[in-house]
Amino acid sequence: MLDINKIRADFPILSQKVNGKPLVYFDNGATSQKPQVVIDAISKYYQEINANIHRGVHTLSQLATDAYESSRGKIQQHINAEFAHEVLFTSGTTFGINLVANGFASILKPGDEVLVSAMEHHSNIVPWQMLCEKTGATLKVIPMNDNGELIMAEYDKLLSDKTKVVTVNHISNALGTVNPIKYMIDKAHEFGAAVLIDGAQAVPHLIPDVQALDCDFYVFSGHKICGPTGVGILYGKEAWLNKLPPYQGGGEMIKDVTFEKTTYAELPHKFEAGTPNIAGGIVLGTAVDYMNSVGFENIQEQELELLEYGTKRLLEIEGLKIYGTAATKTSVISFNIEGIHPYDIGTIIDKLGIAVRTGHHCAQPIMNYFKIPGTIRASFSFYNTKEEIDVMVEAIKRAKTMLS
Repeated sequence: MLDINKIRADFPILSQKVNGKPLVYFDNGATSQKPQVVIDAISKYYQEINANIHRGVHTLSQLATDAYESSRGKIQQHINAEFAHEVLFTSGTTFGINLVANGFASILKPGDEVLVSAMEHHSNIVPWQMLCEKTGATLKVIPMNDNGELIMAEYDKLLSDKTKVVTVNHISNALGTVNPIKYMIDKAHEFGAAVLIDGAQAVPHLIPDVQALDCDFYVFSGHKICGPTGVGILYGKEAWLNKLPPYQGGGEMIKDVTFEKTTYAELPHKFEAGTPNIAGGIVLGTAVDYMNSVGFENIQEQELELLEYGTKRLLEIEGLKIYGTAATKTSVISFNIEGIHPYDIGTIIDKLGIAVRTGHHCAQPIMNYFKIPGTIRASFSFYNTKEEIDVMVEAIKRAKTMLS
């Protein structure tokens, strides 16, 4: 069991007030808060090490390089990648998806098919649409049901020898659904398709074992997992990363350059052009260490309790409807109150110090499916409490009274 008071003391922002009220932060699906150890690590880098990596023989450059590569090793171990060079630093999930989609432009041809799910974030839809427009390939959609679950029978029907890529989120940012990705990966591989998993919403809640999953690519962002913004990870199987062309040209990703011809560096540098977010990469390792010190089993237990309690309390409100009632889901509750726009609820409870997300959550196809403009999304983290849920429920009741 977690000592929640001790955990909350690690996060300085949680003790502040917003609009004169104690902050209740339920927008963890957008970004997690940062523990003091992460904040200190950022400051420490700039105070004590600040230097470019991989390019200098001087001491600070060597220290920076060692710390950066040590962090890569931590991520490799955390997700159980076979090789450290299969772990690429990016600016985030969106960059990683675009890198892979761009690489497949040299592989796909007219008549090939790319499968995406109906519950994807826009960043896992638009790059594949652009790829299909460029190559003449066809984008096909894996449908979902009213519970917010992908329909596996329909997925099975969509797969064929034309399927070259399947891309799906591990957990839906808008609904909290945990998708059966192991099944989906295995089925796609029967047809020789590559599989990319968007793990942005999964890594705060669980540890993805990329070898056990057998996914070809797995992407996530540091800021969702108590790390800094502007840094993320693309895991790719060595064979696929060697097959794809570089995404960007510049320094670091080259072996030899002449005006006649350029040859590219070995992995991972082939995909890491230019000076990276060095502090972000180093401190992402610090964030992963912190999460592991809390323990993902403890995190899952706490968040499941919050999900169950929050669902029960919210359903006490007359006229409230929850979207996303999958049998397997994580600590996200998307809901609306009949006759009231979600934005209006969000605005009023913000005045009471409560941070939730309102809108389509960059998942407009989901909202179109349910024929709604958006939802109110409360997304809980392990540092949240049932008492905070009570505060939110009372605030929503108050807002409902004002708006009815």
